[in-house]
Amino acid sequence: MAQKFKRSYRFAVRTSLYISFFLAVMMMLFMYFEIDFSIPWLILFVFLSYLFTFMIIQFRVERFIYRRIKKVYDNVSLLDSTTLSPTQVTTDMSTLTQEVKKFAEDKKLEIETLKVREAYRKEFMGNVSHELKTPLFTVQGYILTLLDGAHKDKAVRKKYLARASKGVERLIYIVRDLDMITKLETGDLHLRYETFDIVKLIEASFDLLEMKAAKKNITLTFDTDYEEPILVRADKERIQQVLTNLIVNSIKYGKKGGTTEISIENLIKNKVIVRVTDNGEGIEKENIPRLFERFYRVDKSGSRKEGGSGLGLSIVKHILEAHGEKIYVESVFGVGSEFSFTLEKSEEILETHAIPEIT
Repeated sequence: MAQKFKRSYRFAVRTSLYISFFLAVMMMLFMYFEIDFSIPWLILFVFLSYLFTFMIIQFRVERFIYRRIKKVYDNVSLLDSTTLSPTQVTTDMSTLTQEVKKFAEDKKLEIETLKVREAYRKEFMGNVSHELKTPLFTVQGYILTLLDGAHKDKAVRKKYLARASKGVERLIYIVRDLDMITKLETGDLHLRYETFDIVKLIEASFDLLEMKAAKKNITLTFDTDYEEPILVRADKERIQQVLTNLIVNSIKYGKKGGTTEISIENLIKNKVIVRVTDNGEGIEKENIPRLFERFYRVDKSGSRKEGGSGLGLSIVKHILEAHGEKIYVESVFGVGSEFSFTLEKSEEILETHAIPEIT
């Protein structure tokens, strides 16, 4: 009972003792110097008593509240007491309430972020599992069939081995793309900057994908004739990969007999913007924010038939971010899509070569 009394009233007892001690000392000084309690001296005594009492109560209350709140922080594992300082705790309850509210909002935001990350992790693991499972099971099926005796038929053996080889190639493709994204995110993939003509690079990409586009009768073209070179400074090999992925994407979702058009325009003094436009399926508005996620597919069934690792746009985004550049997307469902990205112009052409201005 005595312990309970001590804990409940220790603050009040000590504060009262400090005030009583101060008043006693003041009275002794007045008596020692035989000061007559006239009006001026009485006012001084009251003022000093009030000032000391105010200061000691304020200090004691703030310290009392701080210790109690810190104890709550220490007792609850989710709370970090290192974020709490004595200056944050005052006798002003509105200030204290704001601090607690701010803490609660911060923790709520952290929890929501963790939930989003956990959901993304689960979805990502499911996507990886699905993408690897399909070619693995395909390869396994053909090999088991051959082991069961189909290898004796030369025609069947050759056909099944060719199909198994395609499954292995798809696995390598997925693993290679995943490895590239990991390197880009961790900074292990170093970019080799050089000056090159972006027009020539686009033409090379057109030549590379001409046959793929011809299968759907899609025309690969520029918006205009670029007679002069447009020099940019970047990693040529990686920018070719960006162009290839974007053009392949436009062919994959383009309509038969459609067009994939590329334009190059001035953005600001030292930047150009490259636009890849198609008149294909287009993308529904709710899918646009997730386009650059790993393995995210707008068409869950049809796009798989077209092949690819499902990592193309994610790689494009990471390569451009590694260059310090941006990628943008605009699309109208049923009309077509436009992917555009920025590049740094080479200093050699800032004043000499003309590029169409954005209107």
